[in-house]
Amino acid sequence: MISGKRILADFKVYSRGFLRNKFGLFFGLIFPVILIMIFGAIFSGGGSGTIYVYAQNHDDGNVSAQYLSAINSTKTLQVITIDNSVNFTEYMAQNSIENGLVIPNDFSSNYAFRQPVNLTIYTNPSGSTGGTVLGVIGAVNNQFNLNAFGGFTLISISQKTVGSQESYIDYLVPGLIGFAILVNPMFSLVEISSMYKKNKLFKQLSLTPLTKMEWLTSKILWYIVLSAASFLLMTAVGVALFGANINLTVWLIPFLIIGPMLFASLGMLIGTVTKNPETAGVIGNVVTFPMMFLSGTFFPIAFMPEYLQTFAHILPLFYVVEGLNNVMVYQNYTGAVIDLAVITVITVVVFILAVKLFKWRED
Repeated sequence: MISGKRILADFKVYSRGFLRNKFGLFFGLIFPVILIMIFGAIFSGGGSGTIYVYAQNHDDGNVSAQYLSAINSTKTLQVITIDNSVNFTEYMAQNSIENGLVIPNDFSSNYAFRQPVNLTIYTNPSGSTGGTVLGVIGAVNNQFNLNAFGGFTLISISQKTVGSQESYIDYLVPGLIGFAILVNPMFSLVEISSMYKKNKLFKQLSLTPLTKMEWLTSKILWYIVLSAASFLLMTAVGVALFGANINLTVWLIPFLIIGPMLFASLGMLIGTVTKNPETAGVIGNVVTFPMMFLSGTFFPIAFMPEYLQTFAHILPLFYVVEGLNNVMVYQNYTGAVIDLAVITVITVVVFILAVKLFKWRED
């Protein structure tokens, strides 16, 4: 019969050992936060690099060419021209472009005859460069208006939005929470179970009242606690430092429980079925690294080629990350239920296999 007291006792022993291990503590709690700070700083728009503006010029006159050249001469913006046959808004959406400019076909003639002409600027409201683009193009407009008719407004701007309201940091926070849910229990249980088996520590544990299921359950409980702590830290950093706009509800709780249970069981399974720690480490890396980078942890899988998107759907972490995104970003609870159902089924299967194949004593 499973004993809660034995599980709690083993939980306390293991958690104390983990907290005393500076290496494990760093990678368990601090490293994911560092990743958020690095990627958040890179993609939050705080840099001063060149901003690319994709332009579709329907005018074949000299003035439009001079106008685009004037934008390039600012050194802040760089114009990339797009063929006129392309559907501009679809092109921007498909290529995740934040800033665009459309010049109408009567631009040069209207400017020459002092007739008003309107440009269309597309910006992504969730991006960080739209304000700069509007400011720089506005300054170029003022110069052209001044040259044409002493400052009279010939060239005006219509602003349109493209893309979603979510920013990169909104995707990054759930992705890195999923990253922490994966790597903390996975790497630890692969190493522990293989080393315990090699050093015959499981054989010694078999002489105690502690059962296999109790031992594994105590580890799962610890990584649930650790994942919850990582979740709180990363959410706080994402919101406080980078203004992440995320939704916090009780729907997150199942993912923070079942996710660690899945990967702790998977790590245990890999560590116990392999012959030695070296082989366990290799197999653990082969299983873990594709999930780390192809499950939407650092960017949405929509940015990947179709064959990689298909491959991502067979990775368990994909459903954890997608479920977190559905709850925290999209508030799509129907999708979250489907993701939760998938990882629950996988978790039950892996947990049963881990317990069945886990041996206190090697034959």
